[in-house]
Amino acid sequence: MKEDISEVLNSWPFDGSQINARLISGDDGQKKLQLRLDLGIMQMELDGRPDGLRPEGLDTWFDYYMDRLEEYEDKEGSPDGFCLNAEDCARLHQEAVQFYHRYLSLFQLGDWDRVIRDTERNLGVFEFASDFAETDELSWMLVQFTPYVLLMNTRSRAMLALQTGQIKPALSIIDDGVKKIEEFFLETENDDFLEHSSELKFLKHWRIELEAMLPVSPHERLRRQLDEAIAQEDYERAAKLRDQISGIAQRES
Repeated sequence: MKEDISEVLNSWPFDGSQINARLISGDDGQKKLQLRLDLGIMQMELDGRPDGLRPEGLDTWFDYYMDRLEEYEDKEGSPDGFCLNAEDCARLHQEAVQFYHRYLSLFQLGDWDRVIRDTERNLGVFEFASDFAETDELSWMLVQFTPYVLLMNTRSRAMLALQTGQIKPALSIIDDGVKKIEEFFLETENDDFLEHSSELKFLKHWRIELEAMLPVSPHERLRRQLDEAIAQEDYERAAKLRDQISGIAQRES
């Protein structure tokens, strides 16, 4: 096996202005996902755990701890007393980072379904840690990334809708994402981030852009022209536009 990978790195230069991701065919005949970093290449499986490992014979550490919780509930009759210690949370955190690298790469490639799958998976891990981590500090090690993961999940779900020209459903998805991020900041007593959150700013700005793409009814078009005429103090034109708007309203009533 050739140990020096300079040839591979030189054939795929790193571009710091964007996410460098690609699909390749693996030696096993399966497609692999690669992410070009400044100092190398990260290779991931498209499905299952990104590194292809199976901790304790299961798909992920998350599955392992979910099974442990189920066993605990069967034995004790309730989840009360079950907790994740520092080592448990560290495993879940490291694994979540792997999924982060994968959904980031998949997003660049437009694989919205897999991004949704991986972001929902990480959100489930965060909720699990919030419920069972031994301390608030251990919980926050994972939970703090919730707004960003919600952003990526929202963007991917909205992009799926936009692929088929469904602008209104995409707007509803964005509204739902904004609501969930705002609820997170309120529930974690981080109200200050409601104004400064880059995730919220992005989604709200994107919503404005998409809303502008909606077909405009004759009534709305005249209403916008009226606002423009008033702003320009063109009152004669404004009066004519009001008459047209009133005529439409009478016909519709």
